[in-house]
Amino acid sequence: MPQSKSKEPAQAIFQQAQWAAMAHQALLHEVNLTPKPGLVDRTNNGAHQDMTLQDFYCSADAIAPWFGRFIAEGEESYQRPAGEILRRLRPLGLGCENAMFTATDGVNTHKGTVFSMGLLCCALGRLHRQGNVINAAALCREVAIFCQGLVEKELSGTPVLSQQTAGQRLFHLYGLTGARGEAQSGFATVLELSLPFYRRMMAQVRGQERALSQTLLLLMSLNADTNVVSRGGMNGLAWLQRRAREVLRDCRQKSATPLLQQFDEQCIARNLSPGGSADLLIVTWFLAQFPE
Repeated sequence: MPQSKSKEPAQAIFQQAQWAAMAHQALLHEVNLTPKPGLVDRTNNGAHQDMTLQDFYCSADAIAPWFGRFIAEGEESYQRPAGEILRRLRPLGLGCENAMFTATDGVNTHKGTVFSMGLLCCALGRLHRQGNVINAAALCREVAIFCQGLVEKELSGTPVLSQQTAGQRLFHLYGLTGARGEAQSGFATVLELSLPFYRRMMAQVRGQERALSQTLLLLMSLNADTNVVSRGGMNGLAWLQRRAREVLRDCRQKSATPLLQQFDEQCIARNLSPGGSADLLIVTWFLAQFPE
């Protein structure tokens, strides 16, 4: 018995390291996916003038050590009420963001991902410590519990336009809830749509690159992406969603690369970058690594 007890901390640390490495890989799979309409990839900087592929690599490396800390927080707070978890995570989230900004000289490469993956990693640690089943549905359910009432709490207030954050302004103008809404729903867009789609693509032996590319198009066609609306308004979002549906449909019959390259050029010309959909693609790949 003493021997098995002594192994438990080492096994827990090893498991945390494995999950943290998976989270890091999720970031790299997203940024390396090429071509990627309107987004930074291995060919160009998309619709961005302020960030490069190297920025994303530096950012991913800076964020990577924090994933283990989010998991450890979940392990340590496994008996705490779920309503306390967001408050406990905020200092870690700010520390992780600061590490990102330091690595990129102030460029916001992964702020949305710090939020979503921080929540998922904490949920991982919490479920693991509680001895509960760990799969995509359980992780998303746990995040939804953490984030209950988040949209109303953080987006509904501050009616004075000049005092609103970008997220509050888009919520008041268009009812868009962004990353907070996705988290509060338990990543419903991923769990119900992009994750099953990605798994079907992989089961059909389409290859990871093609599966990720088509999953991104699916997300772009469905997601009310606040990054797109910030740049192109609701008309820009409607155009992007329509074009994503068209390209996704045409990819089934034609070579995908020229279609994606043309879509990329169109997004760049319109200054549209679906960064919110890219964040959800990261979540999709990460959750796909767990058994159904």
